[in-house]
Amino acid sequence: MIVGAGFAGYNCARALSRQAKGAAEIVLLNPLDYFLYVPLLPEVAAAILEPRRVAVSLTGTLPGVRLVLGHAHGIDLDARRVTYTDPEEREGSLTYDRLVLTVGSVNKLLPIPGVTEHAHGFRGMPEALYLRDHMVRQVELAGASDDPAVRAARTTFVVVGAGYTGTEVAAHGVLFTDSLARQNVGLRDGPRPRWLLLDVADRLLPGLDERLSHTADRVLRGRGVDVRTGTSVKEATSEGVLLDDGEFIASRSLIWCVGVRPDPLVEGLGLPTDKGRLCVDAYLTVPGHPEVFACGDAAAVPDLTRPGEVTPMTAQHAQRQGKVAAHNVAASCGRGKPRAYEHRDLGFMVDLGGVQAAANPLHVPLSGPLAGAVTRGYHLMAMPGNRVRVAADWLLDAVLPRQGVHLGLVSPWSVPLDTASPEVARLPRGSDGST
Repeated sequence: MIVGAGFAGYNCARALSRQAKGAAEIVLLNPLDYFLYVPLLPEVAAAILEPRRVAVSLTGTLPGVRLVLGHAHGIDLDARRVTYTDPEEREGSLTYDRLVLTVGSVNKLLPIPGVTEHAHGFRGMPEALYLRDHMVRQVELAGASDDPAVRAARTTFVVVGAGYTGTEVAAHGVLFTDSLARQNVGLRDGPRPRWLLLDVADRLLPGLDERLSHTADRVLRGRGVDVRTGTSVKEATSEGVLLDDGEFIASRSLIWCVGVRPDPLVEGLGLPTDKGRLCVDAYLTVPGHPEVFACGDAAAVPDLTRPGEVTPMTAQHAQRQGKVAAHNVAASCGRGKPRAYEHRDLGFMVDLGGVQAAANPLHVPLSGPLAGAVTRGYHLMAMPGNRVRVAADWLLDAVLPRQGVHLGLVSPWSVPLDTASPEVARLPRGSDGST
């Protein structure tokens, strides 16, 4: 049984399916019926890609794997049983011989007044769709207002966290809102949408190579993004954001990209953890439970290339750990020998929108259109499906204007920041408890 279908879970299921060839039952428990290609979510929010382009069907691409829709909420290690809640709020349970935990991560929260109530994260499809609608709605409301202060507040967007996600959201967002403003008669005389990107670190992309940071900083500032390092949020309200330097930014948009934390399911296991991540050995096995494997964001996997460290929470590691977990599950059943996980990063790519990107494939620094082409090429190769559709959307975006329409599919209360399931929009409940 594999719990979670992110980068680690999906690749584990695919590798196991190919190895088993029908000789074993493989069950994948996941709240949704698709694998989400998270790196392209900013392009969904910016109306470049349609949502289904980054959603790869699990049943359509994982032959030999039985999909069970549900959110795992408990694991009995002694009874080898996983309990879950399905999309219709019915309780269920499944037993296993081997268990692979790849439950991923959720939004990281900080004890800052007002953030939970007024900020929205960027971890799943519902949040991306909400942000797309929200940007369109704010620009339209600004164009319809005669009050300069209201217009300025509605066209001011604050992104907190200048890591991989926050940088890409700001880079794509400023291009999208500029396009919307140009089309809006009420905003042709200004103000131009304003974007702020905040981080307590001393530079953008603090976890990546400094050359990537410098490229991203130059591109964003060139587009008018107000990049503020060494700065954080002191308080958030419905009217704006109070910064820790005392400045108040009037805004209706607070986008929370400060990082992630392991899925809360890990805490309930009662097993040793490292900063919330489940401790495993180099073979991705949970000590004391040889039948349980864990990888991806939820597991503290020893980094054999950096003794004493654990692998960072990146898709690059999760994808490869999933394949190693599949190999070791098969080895535990007598097919092959277990293999320790070891991987040196191959570089990173940050899509900055338009033809711009910052990349260092194989640690060769690239910027500009060349980096943009390499980045898109990498994403097409890394995606397990929908490649032609993604490429077609990119082509259409290059020759046609963006479709800036507010569909109203996701309400603000449907995507709370403090949620254990950012991949699922919260639904209203009836008086009888049904959704």
